[in-house]
Amino acid sequence: MSEAARSHLQRWGASFRKGTDFDSWGQLVEAIDEYQILARHLQKEAQSQPNNSEFTEDQKKILAKIATCLELRSAALQSTQSQEGFKLEDVKKLEPILKNILTYNKEFPFDIQPVPPRKILAPGEEEDLEFEEDDEEGGAGAGSPDTFPARVPGTLLPRLPSEPGMTLLTIKIEKIGLKDAGQCIDPYITVSVKDLNGIDLTPVQDTPVASRKEDTYVHFNVDIEIQKHVEKLTKGAAIFFEFKHYKPKKRFTSTKCFAFMEMDEIKPGPMVIELYKKPTDFKRKKLQLLTKKPLYLHLHQTLHKE
Repeated sequence: MSEAARSHLQRWGASFRKGTDFDSWGQLVEAIDEYQILARHLQKEAQSQPNNSEFTEDQKKILAKIATCLELRSAALQSTQSQEGFKLEDVKKLEPILKNILTYNKEFPFDIQPVPPRKILAPGEEEDLEFEEDDEEGGAGAGSPDTFPARVPGTLLPRLPSEPGMTLLTIKIEKIGLKDAGQCIDPYITVSVKDLNGIDLTPVQDTPVASRKEDTYVHFNVDIEIQKHVEKLTKGAAIFFEFKHYKPKKRFTSTKCFAFMEMDEIKPGPMVIELYKKPTDFKRKKLQLLTKKPLYLHLHQTLHKE
């Protein structure tokens, strides 16, 4: 083991133990902070170039899965229903895997897909790097095929178990209308449920890369299972949809626009919602429409009640 790899593992191990200690003591704010910081470090290592990493590609895939599990635990701790989601005992199963990452050769204990590879940016950094290439004619994606090649799936989660008198929500993301839809490379949508302060109420989910592009639409046709019963969502909560795509010139994935729906919009059937300019405003205080053109996110809602 190289000195650099040993140093990484020692720091990660110490951070992991701090997180689980805070978690077991009920110090949830500190646990969430520790988990999220460690997840960012693991994601950064997982996305590093081969010549800049002490770990093999297979080991980096495991690091990315551990990071996703830590993010799921953070979301579970922020949920008002602590019995739902990723549990502390699940997190503790990850410590020996992280500790022995250089020799670990077993199947990962959880059916988790790491989030799509992306550069991890500090808040506001993306806006500094962007030069509004979205408005340019042509671009690297112009002329790309209408149908995308098969990709690694996103981080979609299965429907929760039903409970008597409780309602579950499935949202089908059908398509999104964009003037430059054909230029978007490897687009996908990140779905999250936030309270009025922008805190996650459920695990964040990423769709797979879109199935096809056609005229001014990017098609997804994918079901999102909201990971909390509708009756348990806090007053003022909203469901966010962030449209993201890869920028080859910058070599990172960028948020192009976002949309959201509020609790009073939860009703069965089709709906269209407006698109807003980035950065994503989870607190919904400074909203700017993306375009005056009639382009929207097209959804279909299904409610399941026992």
